[in-house]
Amino acid sequence: MSLPTDPIFYSVAALAVILVGVAKGGFAGLGAAAMPILVLVMDPAPAAAMLLPILIAQDIASVWAFRRDFDLPTLKLMLPGGLVGVFLGWLFATAVPVDAVRGLVGFIAIVFGAYRLALGRGVQLKFKTKMPNWLGIFWGGVSGFTSQVAHAGGPPFQVWALSRNFPHTVFIGTSAIFFAILNWMKVPAYFALGQFTAANMKLTLIFMPLAIASTFAGVWLVRRLSAARFNTVISLLMIGVGAELLRQSLS
Repeated sequence: MSLPTDPIFYSVAALAVILVGVAKGGFAGLGAAAMPILVLVMDPAPAAAMLLPILIAQDIASVWAFRRDFDLPTLKLMLPGGLVGVFLGWLFATAVPVDAVRGLVGFIAIVFGAYRLALGRGVQLKFKTKMPNWLGIFWGGVSGFTSQVAHAGGPPFQVWALSRNFPHTVFIGTSAIFFAILNWMKVPAYFALGQFTAANMKLTLIFMPLAIASTFAGVWLVRRLSAARFNTVISLLMIGVGAELLRQSLS
């Protein structure tokens, strides 16, 4: 497969990569918008495979920064479920048409965009008692599935982790390590799907400097912009892009 030549492709892909970088730079959760945007100009599996090495590279800094602040029992509980979820996501991608995967990515974008808008309006998940451990395995599986399909495992992970009432740094560190391991779990699945093509990896290398630069930009922006307002704009964008992907898949 040759590299795309359409400038619209590179403009849209650059926006998706910038969102991934800015998310790692401090606007947590914005990375979930990257896949729906990228799927506007690429099929879902190649799009996810192109982003995966970028995510893995960025995980290194996150894990190093929070290597002493994490909850090991949560990782032991959620990672086996995450592995099952990744496997089910791979089966889904191999068993259904591309348009069905595109539609699922659109649906995930709408649900997660609405979820982020609700959080921005002060709606919080509150639990009177801790969830039983089997629900940790379940939410780990949901996180693995949505991460495999759309690199959007954050909200399912948060449903469980927020019920633990961790200190802020432990929450961030546990999340960083969970997704760093989960991203490596996804590598064999994308190899099996045949998506680590030469052209796809060339695109990864083309966009890697932009991803790194946008991570530093995210660190700079998070100190100067209203995070709540920025998150609202991105959440609305996710819902709009998700609706467009659903329209494409149904038509």
